[in-house]
Amino acid sequence: MPSQDESSTPIFHWRLGLTLVLAGYGWICLRSPETYRWLDSLNLAIHETGHLVFAPGGETLGVLGGTLMQLLVPSVFAGALWRQGDAYGATVPLWWLGQNCWNISVYIRDARLQALPLVGGGEHDWTWLLGHWGLLAHDQLVGGIVYLAGVLLYLIAIGAGWMLIKSPIRTPPSPESI
Repeated sequence: MPSQDESSTPIFHWRLGLTLVLAGYGWICLRSPETYRWLDSLNLAIHETGHLVFAPGGETLGVLGGTLMQLLVPSVFAGALWRQGDAYGATVPLWWLGQNCWNISVYIRDARLQALPLVGGGEHDWTWLLGHWGLLAHDQLVGGIVYLAGVLLYLIAIGAGWMLIKSPIRTPPSPESI
């Protein structure tokens, strides 16, 4: 339990509130990842951008690029915050990475059924990818593994966030001191 001084600071209250909101919203998301929520609109925009960014790498990379971008964007934010000395701050995009895994798992599990509406129609990314890799019959297993990875990231993010609520933001060393 934090001391009276630590628990009365505004940063502690802000971090505590944020951690509780992420834990609660995450719990709702992980229990029904197929429900489209407000954060999924941002994830979808990032996903579609990924197709454009990775398209020059060839057909497979272009199709996979949407999912890659969904994983890369929160990872880059987490890494940047970590490098800047904000370990607590890095737990927020780590949580987002876990939430993206749940979102991606729904898409993967839909590979054979193809019931999800697609932006602009077209071909289902994960039907094409799993078919190309000879894994289409395993869409439920692959989706389940990605979902589980999201659960683990969520638990790590919330646990680390809880443990780091009181942590100070460290100033990274200047290039001259390295």
